[in-house]
Parts: sequence; C-alpha cells; structure tokens
Amino acid sequence: MNSTWLLITAVAGFGITAALGWRVIPLLHRLKFGQTIREIGPKWHKNKQGTPTMGGIMFIIGITAAVLICVPLYYMQQGFETPLMLGRVFGGLGMAVGFGAIGFMDDYIGIVKRRNLGLTEKQKLVLQFLVAGAYLISMKLSGEDTATVIPFIGSIDLGLLYYPLAAILIVGLTNAVNFTDGIDGLNASVTMIVLAAFTICAGYLSMAGLTALGAASAAACLGFLLWNFHPAKVFMGDTGSLFLGGMAAAMAFGLDMPILLLPLGLIYWGEILSVVIQVTYFKRTGGKRLFKMSPIHHHFEMCGWSEYKICGVFGGITVIGGAIGVLAVLYGL
Repeated sequence: MNSTWLLITAVAGFGITAALGWRVIPLLHRLKFGQTIREIGPKWHKNKQGTPTMGGIMFIIGITAAVLICVPLYYMQQGFETPLMLGRVFGGLGMAVGFGAIGFMDDYIGIVKRRNLGLTEKQKLVLQFLVAGAYLISMKLSGEDTATVIPFIGSIDLGLLYYPLAAILIVGLTNAVNFTDGIDGLNASVTMIVLAAFTICAGYLSMAGLTALGAASAAACLGFLLWNFHPAKVFMGDTGSLFLGGMAAAMAFGLDMPILLLPLGLIYWGEILSVVIQVTYFKRTGGKRLFKMSPIHHHFEMCGWSEYKICGVFGGITVIGGAIGVLAVLYGL
C-alpha cells in the first residue's frame, strides 16, 4: 500500500480516537457509566470505582471512520482489490463491530440495569458464535476457500472441518482478549503490538486494504492509551475488549494464517488458560487455588508487581511473539 495513504489511515485512527476522549469521557461521566469493582478483586482496585467504562466506543468509532473513509479513497486512486480481499477487510471490520455490539449489550445491562454480570455466559456465547458464523459465511460468499497457510509447511485444506474450527478459534480468541482486560493499559498495549505485527505481515504480502485496517487499529489503540494508561481516565469495557478480539481474529483470518495467533497471542492464551487452570484446580482440590488470583495478570498484582511492570513485561513478551510471527511470514512463505 502507498506509504502516504497508510500514514493517513493510521493518523486518522489515532487522531479520531484520541480526540474523542474529550467528548466521550465527560459524556460517560454524565451518564454515570462507571465501572463497578468486584469485592473479590485486589483491594487497591477500589480506588478505580466509578471510572467510566465502555470507552471502547472511542476506538471503535476511530477505526471504523478511518477505514470507511480512507480505504475507499485509496481504492479510487489506486484501483480496487479482489472481492475476496474486500470481504476480508470490510467483513473483518464488520465482525469486530459485531463483537463490540455484544460487549456493549453486556456493559449496558451490567451498568444501567444494575446487573453485575450483564449478559449470561450462554447468551454471550450464542451471540458470539452467530457473529463468527456470519463472518465465515461472508468470507465464503466473497470466494474464500477452506485452506489455511502455515509458514514453512504450506497450504492445508481442512475441508468442511474448517468452519467449526474457525468459529471456535474466533470465539476463543475473542474471549481470551476479553480476559486480558483488567488493569490500566494492558489490553490496549498488548493488542496494539499484535495488530502492528499483523500490519507488517499484511504489508509484506501486498494486502493493501488489510494493511490499512491493521494500521488504523494499532494506531487507534495508541490513541486510546493516552486516556487508558495508569491511572486510567476511562476503561474500554467489554465493548472494547470484544471488539479488539474480533479485530485480531479478522487480521489473522484475513491473512489466511490463523496459526500466527499462537505466537502473537501468547499473552491472550496465557490469560484464558490461567482462568481454566484455576477453576479446574479449585474444583478438583476442594477449594485450593493454584494462582493467587486469575486471570494471570491479577496473580502478579497480588505478588506485588505494579501495573506499569505488568504492562511492560507482558508487552515485551508480545513483542517477542510478534517478531516470531513476522519472521515466520518473511522467511516461511
């Protein structure tokens, strides 16, 4: 993609998201959309009680606006991509927005209706699989096949098995990203690095629209971090974390390489596995805990790590995973 257009798209994603903070955060305050801190959490998190949540609206608007304005303008100047590539870009964005809408409903019910748990787990899973299914159908209609690319190995056709496996992976990843949201700046910083790595891969493969989508998304995460770094002035809520999960999945499947989610998503998988392990261990030992608290970032908090340190270490791990993924694409295709 033309570097000027890529820069314009990234700046638009960053600028719109960052600028919205001056409007959205006061609005969330006025609407009393404040975060409720659970009693089981770290005691020092009580200081965050009432901090506005649902701030993910900021980067959802920023990314959507940047992509819907800049990408068509680029196509008008340089020429449109294939229907499949258009589907990967706009279908992927649509999937992310769909997951964000589920998160919005969950946040809205939990805050406005005073129901701490928002949607039930069953309701969320049903809605998430519907969104993932709609995305996979749109990809099929755009011309997508059932093959997936694995660096250093090649293309593997999974046949009809592709669809249930893809849906499970998309929903699993989205919830893993959701679990990563729990301390100031963590989810946005980790996902910014993940999306930046995907953007580099898309650029190397000359996927213009997907490169722009990734650049706008990574830059918007940075714009959100201006308001979300510790001490956070706003939280993204499930509105934002589910959207970011959908966006990471959209980039992975848009590249036809969901396998890249293994190295790039090291933190995501560690977060969700820590919850599964903790719950399983708790049930099998009659109430004992393997971690001081899960997801794993809370364990390190309870061990005395600051939020800055956790973000730094987890971000560093993601940089390493991102580098592995990028190198795999550069030298394995």
